[in-house]
Amino acid sequence: MNSSDLKKRTKVFALEIIKLVNLLPQSNISQIISKQILRSATSVGANYRVVSRAKSNKDFINKLKICEEESDETIYWLELIEESGLLKNELTEKLIKEANELTSIFVASINTTKKKLNQKSNI
Repeated sequence: MNSSDLKKRTKVFALEIIKLVNLLPQSNISQIISKQILRSATSVGANYRVVSRAKSNKDFINKLKICEEESDETIYWLELIEESGLLKNELTEKLIKEANELTSIFVASINTTKKKLNQKSNI
């Protein structure tokens, strides 16, 4: 998967989270969780866009770590939505799967870049 594909994928993910939030019941608890999950899920794509402008490999890793943290946080909020009974449907399951996949992609990219850095420093 190239950078352009991942940018699109993270944007679609954010849009799907927006749809999910619109399905939540109107309550104080839902409003709080909605704000949190919207922040973390939309941050995944927003921060990934910045990754392509990294000034160095270390900067690239740091920016990707933010994406990793935000996608992992989104998983937490999705699990809370499901486990609290606020909403449980195919959409939450699909989004948890996608957030896990995105997190895995970010972790793999971080690890690959770290290995490249270590190889360069050993030369």
